[in-house]
Amino acid sequence: MLVINEMRLLRVRYTDTPEETDVLIIGGGPGGYVAAIRAGQLGFDVTLIEKEAYGGTCLNTGCIPSKALIHASDVVHDAETAREMGIEGDLSVDMESMVDWKDDIVDRMTGSVEKLCKANQVTLVDGVARFVDEHRARIETDDGDGEVDFEYAVVATGSRPIEVPGFSFESDRVLSSRDALALDSVPDSLVVVGAGYIGLELATTYAKLGADVTVVEMLDDVLPAFETDLSRPVKRRAESMGVEFNFGEAASEWRETTGGIEVLTRTESGEESVYPADNVLVAVGRQPVTDTVDLEATGLELTDDGFMETDERARTSLDHVFAVGDVAGEPMLAHKASAEGIVAAEVIAGADASLRDRAIPAAVFTDPEIGTVGLSEAEAVDEGFDPVVGEFPFRASGRALTMGETDGFVRLVADESTGIVLGGQVVGPEASELIAEIGTAVAARTTLEALGGTIHSHPTLSEAVMEAAENALGHAVHTLNR
Repeated sequence: MLVINEMRLLRVRYTDTPEETDVLIIGGGPGGYVAAIRAGQLGFDVTLIEKEAYGGTCLNTGCIPSKALIHASDVVHDAETAREMGIEGDLSVDMESMVDWKDDIVDRMTGSVEKLCKANQVTLVDGVARFVDEHRARIETDDGDGEVDFEYAVVATGSRPIEVPGFSFESDRVLSSRDALALDSVPDSLVVVGAGYIGLELATTYAKLGADVTVVEMLDDVLPAFETDLSRPVKRRAESMGVEFNFGEAASEWRETTGGIEVLTRTESGEESVYPADNVLVAVGRQPVTDTVDLEATGLELTDDGFMETDERARTSLDHVFAVGDVAGEPMLAHKASAEGIVAAEVIAGADASLRDRAIPAAVFTDPEIGTVGLSEAEAVDEGFDPVVGEFPFRASGRALTMGETDGFVRLVADESTGIVLGGQVVGPEASELIAEIGTAVAARTTLEALGGTIHSHPTLSEAVMEAAENALGHAVHTLNR
């Protein structure tokens, strides 16, 4: 049976609860700690309460550690599949050392968050905060409980993995995404429940590290939140690594076997299938954490989806209480949480800050990557635009060819009458980086002419953005015009 290494928390423990504070922030993730730092910069007395580790899920058990293992698995896969480039060799994977390397990165970043908070005079308290009323909270720490009066509060309690009935994460055989990032060895076989972005990122990671991976998904395709032409290259690449997909199947139960487990699935028509494995990874989504703060003491109510409702200023129905990050609703993205945290702090300071008209990118770190921002062509039509679309395939990119990464494309969506860029989608190498240029174009209301007329370095992947703009304008040089 595989062992899950406990996370190392090498930070200093903070436990002193002040009697009062200007701004109380509950949760030290990318929304909470950024709000705390910005509020501190603006001259407020700030108290940040965190029950586990500063940096939240993203830094400790999500974005950062997963990208570390994704990168490490890419190194292994690239080395093992580079014969076409004239590179051959035998590799071995020491998973325990790889996880130690990942943990070192997390430790450094966690420590940096704490130092930044302290440098901005943020009081850090390790504990759990629960509202007593609209302006007071009880703080439970290892050294006892205390109460703090606050003028403003920011709830940034994040989210947790959704459990599938019958698949409790208390079993060593059933892995959450957090558990999957802390294994001491690579499982010989792994069943992944869920073909969303977390499931696919980890499925391809472990396939590259040598596991036999089977994905079961109750829907009929991978990455249901994305357009099919974006998800198709990801599915095709995963299948080339040996990942097996089974759609229209819901995980119903699992049972121990000699040396392993069996995962049972069932279709809507009642047909059952059995998949043997060493472990099962459940990655069917995340849910907001609202059950730890006693929101009812403030009179605030949740939405039907369990989120805290906020306006474009991150403010709840109580003018002095804000909510940021996953707890405030979709999209559940760290950079969206940080942006909300800054807005909340600046609104508290009286600034005219808002999230209105912000272009929030999304990135999926699969192989190949996916990046999106702004409007798709269909969304542009729905909003009343007459869109023009330009694309550039990576198979026509000299840089992509030199990298051996020719799957995918860059697509731009613009308003035909003005030429203003409304959005973009990228699937291919470094999509998570390339989408930033398109996001800047959307935010700045850049035109296709301006984007296509911007000279890009050659040979680079970013040229594909310029080429897509030229394609939309009808005078592309390196592709046939649409």
